[in-house]
Amino acid sequence: MKETQRAEVAPVRPGEELDWPRLEAYLRASLPELEGEFSVLQFPNGSANLTYQVRFGERRLVVRRPPFGVIATAAHDMHREYRVLSRLYRHFPRAPRALLYCGDEGVIGAHFLVMEYRPGVVVWDSIPESMAGEPDAGRRIGLAVVDALADLHRLRPEECGLADLGRPQGYLERQLRGWRGRWEAVAPGSDTPVHRAGEALAARVPVSGAATILHNDYKVDNCQFAHGDPDRVVSVFDWDMATLGDPLVDVGTLLNYWPGSDGTAALAVPGLERLGLPDREEVVARYSQRVGVPLELADLAWYEAFGCWKTAIIMQQLYVRYLRGETTDARMAERGGQVEALAERALELLGAGGAG
Repeated sequence: MKETQRAEVAPVRPGEELDWPRLEAYLRASLPELEGEFSVLQFPNGSANLTYQVRFGERRLVVRRPPFGVIATAAHDMHREYRVLSRLYRHFPRAPRALLYCGDEGVIGAHFLVMEYRPGVVVWDSIPESMAGEPDAGRRIGLAVVDALADLHRLRPEECGLADLGRPQGYLERQLRGWRGRWEAVAPGSDTPVHRAGEALAARVPVSGAATILHNDYKVDNCQFAHGDPDRVVSVFDWDMATLGDPLVDVGTLLNYWPGSDGTAALAVPGLERLGLPDREEVVARYSQRVGVPLELADLAWYEAFGCWKTAIIMQQLYVRYLRGETTDARMAERGGQVEALAERALELLGAGGAG
């Protein structure tokens, strides 16, 4: 299977340049061990936060900041991501270590964090060339992704210094209120499938089990593998929404991005269905076995619907950001076209129907 060429890094997109001299000076002052010529590239495959690879000679670092423009309340929380990654790496080796947090917006126009760079490969729509000779590589990739999530959920937050990361009590209800408010901020005053899905979710809120550390945007392409090793996730990315809460939220999110037996999924990257990933039933069974909690796919319908609905709102936010001229990323122009289908899928999962 031929690997689609998705460059890990690329030249910075026009309009997403930062004040490089200020950033260089700040980093050299904060990390005196940095030596060598300064240069910058951009990680081009994310959708919201702006992420850059900064080099000092042979030393590579990752710099992350929120996107330009209007930011939803509590979104793109770089300080939260710093708190998580400056502590979690000691207990969850797949978490990159955060090195610095800067709350001074005068440096690059927003608060930002700096973390270690790790080499590896991200799986998108085909088996990476470095794994092409491995038997049953797709299934092994899928199981490694599930195992990494289960291992995160098995951690005790207090032992990781993260007992204060969130408020597990009432987490699902607060999530529903918060995301409904975000929808109103970008698409107010209309009776839409997104609105109806929010009402249906609120009417069926499940009783949560024990709270765990949540990643809150867990999917195959937020995992990085060691080159040539489909059994080893070496890094998990994008922790700015991490919190404490119902672990099945992460499982529902993962299922949204996982191709179904009919080759479809709410958000699966086209081509994932050809990799030979384990089916969704095996995903749930593997997770269930590893965390020691009995689960079946049918138990996840609400959580998968919640993931669809939340992502529909995120897509609308990204689309509105494009309309406002806050990003030059042409991919964002297409995000609005996904909103209604995601909301309809949420209604279908809830047995609420799409008709209003």
